[in-house]
Amino acid sequence: MTMVVFASSLVFFIWLTYMLGRNKKGESEREEGFWERERRANSTRRQPLDDLDYINIPFDELPLDLMADDEKVAEYRDVLRTLAENPIVNLSCISNTDLKLRYGAPNITLLSRYDAAYTTLARTLQQWAARLHGEGYVDEARVVLEFAVRTGTDINATYLLLADIYRTAGEAEKVGGLIEAAGKLETSLGKGIAQKLAEYSN
Repeated sequence: MTMVVFASSLVFFIWLTYMLGRNKKGESEREEGFWERERRANSTRRQPLDDLDYINIPFDELPLDLMADDEKVAEYRDVLRTLAENPIVNLSCISNTDLKLRYGAPNITLLSRYDAAYTTLARTLQQWAARLHGEGYVDEARVVLEFAVRTGTDINATYLLLADIYRTAGEAEKVGGLIEAAGKLETSLGKGIAQKLAEYSN
């Protein structure tokens, strides 16, 4: 009996050692592959940025004149006008390594600036819409939120507030469109947003 236990323990130990070694080798290969891609990315020359999906703020569609005396709303409008003076691109779903491989290492600082502008845009739109909604301007908040969704935002509160507006307006079927939009997001938050919306619509 003791020999059987010993033999079983030995077999388990050999198997465990093999599995740990294989996992370590796999991790080593993945790490090596990552650094190889990073080396290639850092040596990629500057490429044109013509195919980027630049975002234009539709000032003619947004309720810019509403709550003109509100300090916060005025701040949001100023932020949007400042952002509009420079390129805005949502690059949240693309790693820096992939950006350098596609557009060249010399462009990474510029691309990071474009993406930072988008992050500020998405956050500002959410804050503006929430303030409008809180003051009873539901239709105007809806316009702001719908634009935010079109830009590919992954701010959870944007989708949930817009879903609430749709349901209150008797347009619950439009929540399905939000679920679809969230599901297509390539960021880590997309699936979570889609799941929350699905639970919300039940």
